[in-house]
Amino acid sequence: MSVRRRFYARPLLATVTSIAVLTGLAATTAPAVATPAAATALDDTYYQDAVGKTGAALKSSLHTIISDQTTLTYAQVWDALKATDEDPANPSNVILLYTGRSQSKNDNGGGTGDWNREHVWAKSHGNFGTSTGPGTDIHHLRPEDVQVNSVRGNKDFDNGGSAVSGAPGNYTDGDSFEPRDAVKGDVARMILYMAVRYEGDDAFADLEPNDKVSNGSAPNIGRLSVLKEWSQEDPPDSFERKRNDVIFEQFQHNRNPFIDHPEWVEAIW
Repeated sequence: MSVRRRFYARPLLATVTSIAVLTGLAATTAPAVATPAAATALDDTYYQDAVGKTGAALKSSLHTIISDQTTLTYAQVWDALKATDEDPANPSNVILLYTGRSQSKNDNGGGTGDWNREHVWAKSHGNFGTSTGPGTDIHHLRPEDVQVNSVRGNKDFDNGGSAVSGAPGNYTDGDSFEPRDAVKGDVARMILYMAVRYEGDDAFADLEPNDKVSNGSAPNIGRLSVLKEWSQEDPPDSFERKRNDVIFEQFQHNRNPFIDHPEWVEAIW
């Protein structure tokens, strides 16, 4: 089990610089984020069948809505991530999820120092691999340093562990991984998106979060209680919202509803 360390505390009304918010590099502060006007407008169109619902009814409605998507091949994911995770301060680079490093888009691959495609919902949890569908869904695929991706492996998410070399603010132990503060909420909302999108009514497993670690190949990832804390303490920032828009407008044409409506996390779980 993970050695639990105290969850970071940061004032949600703190002011951060616009660059830090855009890149997701603010490791100690995050603003309170009201529902953006764009998301409110979506309530009259994209989310109209979900608004006003809670619990299983909300989850079911959102599943129907976000299942209407364009799928990508695993090869197409490379170019998609170069657009979704582009560094707003340097359009030639992407921002890596766990390290926060800005790195050339051309450094993608499998060598030391390269970035590759991290499955935030580990692809072995449900055995979907890199198959078109959950294995190529860019709502949970992110650029990450090859070595750090290997350290994360298929571990569940939880607080605690030892510092990850080359990735300040990240911690790991034998059964879990804790990402840096600035992307804790991002990780939580990606996991919960997957749990709503993939409900076992296609060729893939019913993906569900639970409140334990060491889930192995079961179609589960934990800890749900910690993920809920992370989503609340690290609300969506400009980088995450823009990423959601790019996926919707240019690639899959579906959205992560927990970025548009983070309050729906508590409404379902």
